[in-house]
Amino acid sequence: MNENNDSSSEATIIIKDKVAIPNSTGVLVMGIISIASCFCYGVPGLVLGIISLSLAGKGKRLYNTNPEFYTEASFKNLKAGQICAIIGTILSGLMILIIIVYVFILGFAISSAFDGGRWY
Repeated sequence: MNENNDSSSEATIIIKDKVAIPNSTGVLVMGIISIASCFCYGVPGLVLGIISLSLAGKGKRLYNTNPEFYTEASFKNLKAGQICAIIGTILSGLMILIIIVYVFILGFAISSAFDGGRWY
């Protein structure tokens, strides 16, 4: 009976010693903010998304080297943050592309308006 208590106490020690993956909460927060800020001309969302993706990659490498050392909740936060960062980066890139196309179309329309009214 004494041996069972020792092994169960060791198991609780192992569970209590687990730590969160570094920057897992930061990755989640930056991923969410990158989605929210993609409509601010796309630049803040793109920057936050790229930073979040790089931190998520580093965190995944840490988790894959020693998964029993880190908590499962922090890994789930890391994966959710990475997904949000991917979505935010894509939306921000599309927003920047839309703005570039809009500026070219607007520039063409304005230059054509002062050309004597002819459309080429």
